[in-house]
Amino acid sequence: MTENFENQNVNEPAKVERQKVDMFLMSNQTFFPSSKMIYLKEKLYNLTEEKFAMLSMVEFKNPTTLLIISLFLGSLGIDRFMLKDTGMGVLKLLTGGCCGILTIIDWFSVLNKAKEKNFNELIMLL
Repeated sequence: MTENFENQNVNEPAKVERQKVDMFLMSNQTFFPSSKMIYLKEKLYNLTEEKFAMLSMVEFKNPTTLLIISLFLGSLGIDRFMLKDTGMGVLKLLTGGCCGILTIIDWFSVLNKAKEKNFNELIMLL
């Protein structure tokens, strides 16, 4: 038991266990862009236990849910309001999705936008 205390610096906060980080990433991988998972993993490995505990308070937007909402209510701008893109939401609401053009564009881009939004939210927290 004394060996553990000798190896750990008293002034240095405890780092997160790699297993916790791996479990977090496995359970939340659909919320983040796959191209940024390695960067995210490195950032999470360097977190303290206190900051890692704060991650449980963050609510991530589900990209699949946003896609379904975009398919059915995209012309009303609901998908943009959920992504906190109020300006585009109002534009789509008032113009009927710019006569459907923005609605169709959003069907293909809403998944990536939701994942980027989740990633940026997480990075701001870290």
